[in-house]
Amino acid sequence: MLTEREIASFVADGFVAVRGAFPRALADRGRAELWADTGCDPDDPATWTRPVVRLGGYHSAPFVEAANTPALHAAYDRLVGAGRWRAPLGLGTFPVRFPSDEPPGDDGWHLDASFGGARGEGRVNLRSRGRALLMLFLFSDVGPDDAPTRIRVGSHRDVPPLLAEAGDEGREWFELCGAAVAAGEGRPEALATGEAGDVFLCHPFLVHAAQPHRGTTPRFLAQPPLLPVGELDLEAAEPTPVERAVVEALAEG
Repeated sequence: MLTEREIASFVADGFVAVRGAFPRALADRGRAELWADTGCDPDDPATWTRPVVRLGGYHSAPFVEAANTPALHAAYDRLVGAGRWRAPLGLGTFPVRFPSDEPPGDDGWHLDASFGGARGEGRVNLRSRGRALLMLFLFSDVGPDDAPTRIRVGSHRDVPPLLAEAGDEGREWFELCGAAVAAGEGRPEALATGEAGDVFLCHPFLVHAAQPHRGTTPRFLAQPPLLPVGELDLEAAEPTPVERAVVEALAEG
């Protein structure tokens, strides 16, 4: 169960790390499947010819079990609200990052889109339609040199004022990213480091970024959304931590 201090940190900073959220044995089993699909040999770095290999969604037992441990279900309830999220049916996508001198080409600051617009474009609205949380599942040990996800601490609070007048349809994702990144200039950064089996649960508006891999061991990480039931209730008498961060950010203005 998340502590009150961890909840307060989530509201203020935009993320919380659940250490040992799923067993290392599940990470090992899942990583074996992922290695097979990369087309690379885990024992031969000469086959690691690209800085990043993107793999899609995985629905086999290791991934379903990793996403649905009792510790994670309790954390989903605490952050999003009981009955207000859908149990994950798997995990993905996996950007597998390899040691490389070649730029990865996907390491810009951004927040994730949550639903599609009428023209197929990604969009985000104030009530976070389509996304309850951003989640980072570590399927390998990730140290500071192993391309850990970069997090702009507190950046989720820059986004609500940018969406306040946009209505249910929200704003187009790419345009919003530019505004959110500019609004959060100067915020401190944190790294999503940890051991296989750790999970970072992040506010859906959190600004984050990839980075080049400067270590020696490839990094395996899933970055799925937690899907919601409904949208944020910003008028709730007892807001959830996700809602509270939005309400406070709007009040601060």
